[in-house]
Amino acid sequence: MESSPTSFDPRQLAKLRGLRLRARHVVEGYIAGQHPSPRHGFSIEFAEHREYSQGDDLRHLDWKVFGRTDKFYLKQYEDETNLLCHLVVDTSESMTYQSSGTALSKAEYAQLLATAIAWLVLQQQDSVGLTTFDSQLRAMIRASGGPSHLQQIIQVLEKSQPGPKTSAGPILHELAERLNKRGVVVVISDLLDDPASLLAGLRHCRHRRHDVIVFHVLDPAELTFPFKGPTKFNGLESLPEVFAEPELLRQAYLHEFNSYREQLELGCRKQQIDYVLADTSTPFDQLLAKVLVSRRMKMS
Repeated sequence: MESSPTSFDPRQLAKLRGLRLRARHVVEGYIAGQHPSPRHGFSIEFAEHREYSQGDDLRHLDWKVFGRTDKFYLKQYEDETNLLCHLVVDTSESMTYQSSGTALSKAEYAQLLATAIAWLVLQQQDSVGLTTFDSQLRAMIRASGGPSHLQQIIQVLEKSQPGPKTSAGPILHELAERLNKRGVVVVISDLLDDPASLLAGLRHCRHRRHDVIVFHVLDPAELTFPFKGPTKFNGLESLPEVFAEPELLRQAYLHEFNSYREQLELGCRKQQIDYVLADTSTPFDQLLAKVLVSRRMKMS
């Protein structure tokens, strides 16, 4: 596929104003419903349920809910419900891909999505952190809820330079050991990595009792392979250029690509990880609102 390496345009952040107008009532309503504001102070009053994870204290199982749903949920209390979110954003070279007619590269889409999530978390006076990576951990901002924290996250995303390759699995293992306090880990990547290594890293995060959400960021051309006629495909992440007839490759490509994506999705589902296909032609605010509403429904 012809690549179009791009750097993040700060002007794209103006699109967050559209997010606030178009989806604010949905996403803020979701977050407000998910946990009380820290301004309410500490309390031992019952607040909500969350799904059981291996290692949780069985004394808090709600057997009435089990009787109704045949699923294990734990009672959670207000002092446990303040959200800690850590964003994990892929900045490898493959994320710079942008097909013709698509408004954003995968990198730009990921950065806007990460910024929107950070803004929403901070609006609830909760804490958010950021890690950027390619084959190495490139930047790491500790989770905080301070008023200037969003600007710090934006600055790191703006300055991110595309790295040579992706190596998400080892990065996730490292993060699982570093993030000591249980929270929500949001992975935003095209996941062009070895599936076994990637799923092992995600499993490590779940073993450390983090809630994990994976946004699989893909360009529509990667999903449909619409190319026609003799085409030069520019290699990314140290791969060479290839000249080919797309019509001869389309069926085999789609079979392999869909098998790979289904393997990742199934692996996430088995580990109770939310897998979200993030097609860059889908407005990111609509995608985010849909995901948050879906997660709210699962918890109700």
